[in-house]
Amino acid sequence: MFTAIGIVVAVIVTAIIGFVFRWIARKRRWEDRDIAALRRPFRVFAIVIAVWTALEVAQFPGTVPTDSGQGPLSHLFVVLSILAGAWFVSRIVTFLVDLSLGRYRTDVRDNRVARRIRTQILILRRLAIAAIVIIALGAILLTFPGARAAGASLLASAGLVSVIAGLAAQSALANVFAGIQLAFNGAIRVDDVVIVEEEWGRIEEITLTYVVVHIWDDRRMVLPSTYFTTTPFQNWTRKNSELLGAVEFDLDWRVTPAEMREEMHRVLDRTELWDKRVAVLQVTDAVGGYVRVRILVTAIDAPTLFDLRCYLREELVAWLHETSPQSIPRTRVQMVEADAAKRKAPARASTEVHNDDRSLFAGDAAAEKRASQFTGPISVLTPDEIEQARARRPGEGDI
Repeated sequence: MFTAIGIVVAVIVTAIIGFVFRWIARKRRWEDRDIAALRRPFRVFAIVIAVWTALEVAQFPGTVPTDSGQGPLSHLFVVLSILAGAWFVSRIVTFLVDLSLGRYRTDVRDNRVARRIRTQILILRRLAIAAIVIIALGAILLTFPGARAAGASLLASAGLVSVIAGLAAQSALANVFAGIQLAFNGAIRVDDVVIVEEEWGRIEEITLTYVVVHIWDDRRMVLPSTYFTTTPFQNWTRKNSELLGAVEFDLDWRVTPAEMREEMHRVLDRTELWDKRVAVLQVTDAVGGYVRVRILVTAIDAPTLFDLRCYLREELVAWLHETSPQSIPRTRVQMVEADAAKRKAPARASTEVHNDDRSLFAGDAAAEKRASQFTGPISVLTPDEIEQARARRPGEGDI
C-alpha cells in the first residue's frame, strides 16, 4: 500500500517538475533532446527515493535496523539512490555544458575564441563526470561495514600503495595531466588544423588521455596527450584561420612574367576562394635552364587555401598551353652531323720540325740541349771514325 502510494507520489512530482521544466525550455529555446536526456534519470531517482521512503514509513521487513547495521533492503535502496543520484547529476552537468556550448558557435568565420572555450568546457565536463563516478563508487563502498573496516588498514599502508600506484600509472597520469594542460594552455583546440607525423588534419576530439586527429582523407590518428606537450607540431590556426600559400612553376626563359601576372589576377577575380588579401607573382630563381615563378595567395582557412592553389595551378597551366606555349619548359639538345667526327685536320705545309709551341725536346739547339738533360750525353761518330773502326775490325759488318 505504502509502496504504491510512494510510486504515485513520485510520478506526480516528476510530472509537475517536468511540466515546469518544459515551460521554461520553451521560453529559453532549449533543445528537446537535452530535456529528454534529463527526464529519465530524474524519474528513476525520484521513484527510488519515494519507494524507499514509503518502505521505511511502513516498517517493511528488511528496512528495520539490526545490531550489525541497517536492514538489507534499506542498504539496497541506499546503493540504488546513490547510483540514480550520480546518473542524474551527471546528466545535469552534461545539460549545463551543452547550454554553455550553444553560446559559442564554431560555424562562423572567426571562431578562435569559441573553439578555445569549447575545448576547455569539454575537458571540464569529462573531469566532472569522472569525479562524480569516483565519488559515487566511494560512497557505495562506504555503505559496507567491511569496507569501512578495511579502510583503516589501507590508510596505514597508504605510503607504500601510493608509491606502487604511482609507478604503475605513471604514463596514464602523465597523459591525464597533459590533457588538462592542453585544455587551458591553448596549444590546440577542437577544429584546429595541424600537421602531425607529416599528416595534415583537424583536431576532432580532445580527451584527458588522448587526442583524435581527423586526417584529410577521413582517417583518424589517435595520439596520446603527451605527444602535444613533448613533440613539436604545426598548428595552422593557432591565432587565426587565414593562411598564405604558394604555387610554383618551372618555366622556359621565354616566359613573360608581366602577362602571367595579369592572368593570375583575372583568375583570382573569378573565384570566391581568394580572400583578396594577398596576390603576388615573383620570379624567385633563374638557373639550371628554367625560370622559377612563385605565386603567393591567401584564403580564409586551410581547406579553402588548398582548393585555391589547385584551382589557380590548373587555370594557369591551361593558359600556358593556349596563350603562351613558348613558356612551357623544354629540354634543348644540339644535334651533331655524323661526318663531323671524321673531319681531318688541315695538312701540314712541311714535315720538318720547327721551333714552335708544338715541340719541347726537338727542333733547335735549345730543345736538343733540354732533351739531353733527361737522356744523358750520347757520343756521335763521324764518317772518318766509322771507316777507321771498320778497318780495325774487318768482316764484322757495319757498326
